[in-house]
Amino acid sequence: MSKPEAPTPPNPYATAAAQTGTNVSTGVANAFLNNVNQNTPQGSLSYDVTGNYSWTDPATGQTYQIPRFTSTQSLNATQQGLQNTSDATKQTLGNIGLSQAQKVGGILGTPFSPSANGPGAGEAYNLVQWTNSPRTSYDTGGQIQTGLGDAGAITKDYGPSDNFSADRQRVEESLYGRLNPQLAKDRSAIEQRLADQGIRYGSQAYSSAMDDYNRQSNDARLAVTAQGGQEQQRMMDMAAQRAGFQNAAQQQQYTQNLGAGSFANSAQAQQNSQNAAQAGFYNAGSAQELARQQSIFNAANAQRNQYMQEQYQQRNQPLNEISALMSGSQVQQPNWLNSPQSQIQTTDIGGLINQNFAQQQQNYQTANSNWQAMMGGILGLGAGIMKSDERVKENIVPMGTVFAAGEDGRRKKLPISEWSYKGDPARHVGPMAQDVEKVDRGAVREIGGIKHIDVGRVMGGILRAA
Repeated sequence: MSKPEAPTPPNPYATAAAQTGTNVSTGVANAFLNNVNQNTPQGSLSYDVTGNYSWTDPATGQTYQIPRFTSTQSLNATQQGLQNTSDATKQTLGNIGLSQAQKVGGILGTPFSPSANGPGAGEAYNLVQWTNSPRTSYDTGGQIQTGLGDAGAITKDYGPSDNFSADRQRVEESLYGRLNPQLAKDRSAIEQRLADQGIRYGSQAYSSAMDDYNRQSNDARLAVTAQGGQEQQRMMDMAAQRAGFQNAAQQQQYTQNLGAGSFANSAQAQQNSQNAAQAGFYNAGSAQELARQQSIFNAANAQRNQYMQEQYQQRNQPLNEISALMSGSQVQQPNWLNSPQSQIQTTDIGGLINQNFAQQQQNYQTANSNWQAMMGGILGLGAGIMKSDERVKENIVPMGTVFAAGEDGRRKKLPISEWSYKGDPARHVGPMAQDVEKVDRGAVREIGGIKHIDVGRVMGGILRAA
């Protein structure tokens, strides 16, 4: 068994050409399957090949002839007779229409003047010819009272100053004018008394006596201040009472003026309501007259519109008749059926080629692995003399053959097996001495009645030469 050779990869251009050819063939077959001829009660539909289209694959240069189909529709005898009759009828009606069109040309050439003999339209001028103009204003009954006398200004202050501090100061100065001489006299009497008692200025007794005097003096002055405040408060109370009386009188006068203004406004409002009612009645009469004249206007316009519709009908009727004549008869066209569509699936030639290559590659890898295993067993023999007599072996399993060079130079097959020595479970791979002897007798020696092989001669001569 020689070393296996790797499979040659498929040519992509050849694969593409094969796939394209298959696609084109499948497309043509589908066209023949699906272009189904039909026969109906009204007619028939047929598909015929009327030529070929030459198409060249730009990738491979391969030219393909693709058939062209022509679809032909044919009416049956009855429908064809109707078609012929319809064509003749249309021709006759067309001639009549042409004659009528020439007459209509004269009609359309005459100016259309609907106002010559027709009723007139309602005149909008009458809509504003009312008996009286509508009332848009009326006497309001007098001017509304929006102002009144305020009976004088409100009193907000009552004196040269709000707190009468000047009057208070005069009262205090008057009281101090009487108090100060007496205080001075009392102070001189205390100082003389202390001197008579031998109490000196600056001593504790002197200071205590003077403190008592000062407190009495301050109390007297505070009494003067309080008296001045009472006088100021009395004057403020009197001024406030006077101002309150003045404001009360002013409020009374304002209330009287307000009552007079309200009475005048009530009378004016009553007069305004009466005048407004009179104007509304007047305008209601005017609106009634307007509605009457509007009805007359609408009736005139309705009569005018009816007359115009009649004139238009007379003018359009010949045109409608021509259109009806030109429409002609209709032939019932055949109803074609949607025939079932058959679809042949395109064979994936490219996929099959690549799948086949993958299988060949897998087989090559398997064979190469086996070959490597056998060669590994043989090469594992090493150098020297090795016992290889089949009589000392057992559990022999053939694995294949390899090519070897014989003594005469010819290539011969050398069987390779897997085996174990008797009494030794270890497995080995290699040739039998009896088989090697058939290829090269010089590579086998017999020692003790057991055949041995010269491993170096087998590996370096027989197998290497092959």
